[in-house]
Amino acid sequence: MTPVYSSGTLLLIAAAAVAILLVLIIVLRMHAFIALVLVSFGTAVAAGVPVAEVPVVAIAAFSTTLGTVALLVALGVMIGRLLEATGGAQVLADTLISRFGEKRAPMALGVAALLFGLPIFFDAGLVVFLPIIFAVAKRFGGSVLMYALPAAGAFAAMHAIVPPHPGPVTAATELGASIGLTLLVGVVVAVVAWFVGVYIVTITWLGKVQVPIDDSVLTGGQQADHDNPPAFWHVLAILLLPLVLIGANTILTTLRTNGSIAEEGTFVDILVFVGQTPVALLIALLVATYTLAIRRYSRGEIETLLNDSLGPICAIILITGAGGMFGGVLRYSGIGEALSDSLADLGLPLIVSAFVIATILRVAQGSATVALTTTAGLISAGVADADPSSLQLVALVLAIAAGATVLSHVNDSGFWLVGRFFGMDVKTTLRTWTVMETTLGVSIFVLALGIWAVG
Repeated sequence: MTPVYSSGTLLLIAAAAVAILLVLIIVLRMHAFIALVLVSFGTAVAAGVPVAEVPVVAIAAFSTTLGTVALLVALGVMIGRLLEATGGAQVLADTLISRFGEKRAPMALGVAALLFGLPIFFDAGLVVFLPIIFAVAKRFGGSVLMYALPAAGAFAAMHAIVPPHPGPVTAATELGASIGLTLLVGVVVAVVAWFVGVYIVTITWLGKVQVPIDDSVLTGGQQADHDNPPAFWHVLAILLLPLVLIGANTILTTLRTNGSIAEEGTFVDILVFVGQTPVALLIALLVATYTLAIRRYSRGEIETLLNDSLGPICAIILITGAGGMFGGVLRYSGIGEALSDSLADLGLPLIVSAFVIATILRVAQGSATVALTTTAGLISAGVADADPSSLQLVALVLAIAAGATVLSHVNDSGFWLVGRFFGMDVKTTLRTWTVMETTLGVSIFVLALGIWAVG
């Protein structure tokens, strides 16, 4: 849609929409789903979207988010429920604790999430890890954030800057950076930025914000049966299965893209298919069902178990979809395009400009992927003129990803996903998740500056 108003007016509309949304939810205690839908419609009208098109635009953005999130979350929470109910999550938690000790439990969860987050998308990885996070948290008590944020932050770090995740791949391709070098440097930067911007910040500050441990979103309030728990390696194999399948998909797709293997081949096609994230999670769910649950429960009990796991997440999925609706309306109204035009020539150093543009776009419209791809396109001409080195190109990708990470708030569907999974209200999510995403993004940017300087 061509913007109806100037960039300044659109920015004011976006700022007013966020402010009204926060007042409705925090002050007036309106249900988040209703408030998001209401403000989405109002924002679209205020931004000049034709009234007849408003429902179509809003529903399209809602369905796009649901299409991305709902299937992954549903499959992941079923796997999590089976692991929790059969005692598998407790076995994993006990093993982590025995190897790392109580004081290093948040570190252990974060390191495990970094490994699992390499090929797995943020939302899918987080939901599969939920039973482990809650099992460890219940063992030691205190705030669930002490254990949740290191794991969630690890998935966020890998998703933001490490190929094969779509954002960094798209940005690297747009700027002409090497995907392989971006992967190698990105892994190191992700680990260091996670340690500084997530782990240390959580241990010293955010983990002390008291959020009660409530795993009803996973268990529905039912107690797990720990009389006959599975072996540690059995549970680990189930968690590794989607990791291996998705990893194989990534490798084969990359080899096909660069011509190392033929474009056609039935066996490779099959491996690529089973390595798609929803398919890999479905396979892991089937394996978990028939190796963990079938020996402990009747088929009717398994059906009830899986059915009950979906009930608590319905509200989460709908609220997340409504958050995607709000962000989608902001993008459709032309706010991103208007910002792009006004930010194209800031007169800042290239590496700083990349971070600033991505940050403003992230805050304005919520989607990290849109902020990444738009910023890469905006600075691509300047990059060509500057002729940076291969390492500096990677630094630019990292700087863009850093800006696209900071300040996650109410127009970001991930904000609602994390907040509702861990039982936080909007105010607490802003105090914790938003702050953690910002410290993570700033840490990535500082490291990108260092790479740019030595590159």
